[in-house]
Amino acid sequence: MLTDKGQNDAEAHLRALDQRHTLHPWTHFDSFEREGAMVVESGEGCYLKDANGKSYLDAVGGMWCTNIGLGRKEMAQTIAEQVEKLAYSSTFVDMTNGPSALLAEKLASLTPGDLNRMHFTTGGSTAVDSAYRLVGFYNYCRGKPEKTHIIARDQAYHGSTFVTMSIGNKAADKVTEFQYLRDGIHHISAPHHYRAEGNPSEENFTDQLIAEFEAKIAEIGADKVGAFFAEPIQASGGVLVPPKGYLKRMWEVCQKHDILFLADEVVTAFGRLGHFFASEDEFGVVPDIITTAKGLSSGYLPMGAMIYSDRIHDVISQGDENRWFTSGYTYSGHPVCCAAALKNIEIMEREDLMQNATEVGAYFEEQLNTLNDLEIVGNVRGRKLMMCVENVKDKASKELFPDEVDIGKRIAITAEGLGLLVRPIGHLNVMSPPLTLTRKDVDFLVETLRASIVEVTKQLRAEGHL
Repeated sequence: MLTDKGQNDAEAHLRALDQRHTLHPWTHFDSFEREGAMVVESGEGCYLKDANGKSYLDAVGGMWCTNIGLGRKEMAQTIAEQVEKLAYSSTFVDMTNGPSALLAEKLASLTPGDLNRMHFTTGGSTAVDSAYRLVGFYNYCRGKPEKTHIIARDQAYHGSTFVTMSIGNKAADKVTEFQYLRDGIHHISAPHHYRAEGNPSEENFTDQLIAEFEAKIAEIGADKVGAFFAEPIQASGGVLVPPKGYLKRMWEVCQKHDILFLADEVVTAFGRLGHFFASEDEFGVVPDIITTAKGLSSGYLPMGAMIYSDRIHDVISQGDENRWFTSGYTYSGHPVCCAAALKNIEIMEREDLMQNATEVGAYFEEQLNTLNDLEIVGNVRGRKLMMCVENVKDKASKELFPDEVDIGKRIAITAEGLGLLVRPIGHLNVMSPPLTLTRKDVDFLVETLRASIVEVTKQLRAEGHL
């Protein structure tokens, strides 16, 4: 067994190797060179342990994805057995494998409406990337080759490929050093009621958003707009829960103008809101396309899917006998990933994790909202196991702290020292814990986050920021 010194030395060695050789997703070069990265050693359930042996409640859920919790032995066994039986086979053109076919059928049984067609991908970004291509392909096949324009929303995050980063519109992600696709991609306002200008009622705000959508379609031309891309709840954009009826009305506008409605459920599917898919069960919308990943395998292996309707498939598969859908990935329908996803869904159903997410999620919402009494907490929002705290300098005006204060990260670092991981995104702290979260976990989470915010508030006052 390593001594404390041995553990510290091993952790420092790994941290140094990582600093020397790894370019992390979303690397901030200055702070990474100074501080390096936390070295995670192990995980079980909702908890992570670092290389020094310290335990943390992972309220971030990895990256919105460890839905069934970490360290499941039956997941490991399923993966190992599939590796021994068939570690890989291509699904290009006219080949498949058992887990891929069984997963396709299982997902079709869970999806709303006639969304019975699966295109497996390597994750959420590639699922949305494939969906973008499908929109143009579908419209070309039905004799509308100019109907390729996409409308998405401000503060949207749809992935990190070239196309999906272009479709997303988070200001912090659109750095000047990168180029983005501009032609054919348009953006309208996010349904961010807390920061709506003039403090309108939810009903009036929704009316404004619908009018803006209609105006954007008219500006582009309905004959050129192929699809509307929307996360049911905008995740990385700040856990923006839409006003009541907003998504259904946006869907109705799409129906009127012959525009495909794509629900990006990479985060909201597989239990985060207490349903396998949230679009219909939570918001009353049956999309034309759903993209998903993350909770599909609970992060045990990389896996994503673009799910689309029989109606779309009938169009693209008929007509020209020489037509090919020339899009896909080496690891599409990977047998080991599909086996893991099937076992993941089995666990969710057997343990009724949707019900736990609903019940504990309601308690989480209730308890997290008690933080509204804190001086710098401007807004607590979210639904069930998808929550966010927005920190502000002034509650009345909703004024934010200057960027250099890095308020979200300061709170996250303080919480980390107390054994809690929350995700900082600018002035926000975002949480998406596993579906196995308990009420006791919620109590620790909220108490620790409260203590962290109180401590940071004291620091800010001492520094003259308050």
